[in-house]
Amino acid sequence: MNGLDIPFRGETLCALGSGALHWPARDLLIVSDLHLGKSERIARRQGAMLPPYETRATLERLAADLDATGAGSVLCLGDSFDDLDAAAGLCAQDRARLVSLIEARGWHWVEGNHDPGPAGLPGEHHAELKIGPLTFRHIAAPGARGELSGHYHPKLGLQGRGTTPCLLFDTDRMILPAYGAYTGGMPATAPELRALIGSPAFAVLTGTKPLLVPYPARGGAGRGRKRF
Repeated sequence: MNGLDIPFRGETLCALGSGALHWPARDLLIVSDLHLGKSERIARRQGAMLPPYETRATLERLAADLDATGAGSVLCLGDSFDDLDAAAGLCAQDRARLVSLIEARGWHWVEGNHDPGPAGLPGEHHAELKIGPLTFRHIAAPGARGELSGHYHPKLGLQGRGTTPCLLFDTDRMILPAYGAYTGGMPATAPELRALIGSPAFAVLTGTKPLLVPYPARGGAGRGRKRF
């Protein structure tokens, strides 16, 4: 399994190349911003047709991470669906695949701004969730400590590697990359993210082999608009 161990608030979390986090001590896999059903939502609201394969690709990645880690529980950090209607609009095959993953283990849904409530699927639903020294919510709260969140879809560009989804972290918080196949992103150096991440800080770039690099929390430039 390709992963990078990160000491955080007295715990050890393993950042996977997919953008997921594994917390072995709690037998927990953590993912954020799956945005399942995005192509259906775009077709429904905008009339634009995209290849409807992103849900299947995301679920296949999730199943692979579960097989690799053996995690007995999953925590989804919000925006698991592109909207609540997208959850109902999953095709029968994708819905059956998702339900099979949920029913095989413990499952926690943290609500996001795209899916602010239960989506009619098994599992436990939370506005936010605290486990041991860590708090899980969708959008980072200023001043929080021991917090894991998503929402911003951070990406970082490196010479020779292109722009890549990344995990950002300092001593107080982690901001996960988007896990979904069709999700866009926000430059990791955008003011919104620099304001949240202290110093020293680091980014873990996703990919076949996760790459740890220093994060310029108080410098650099970027425009803050997420690209979807």
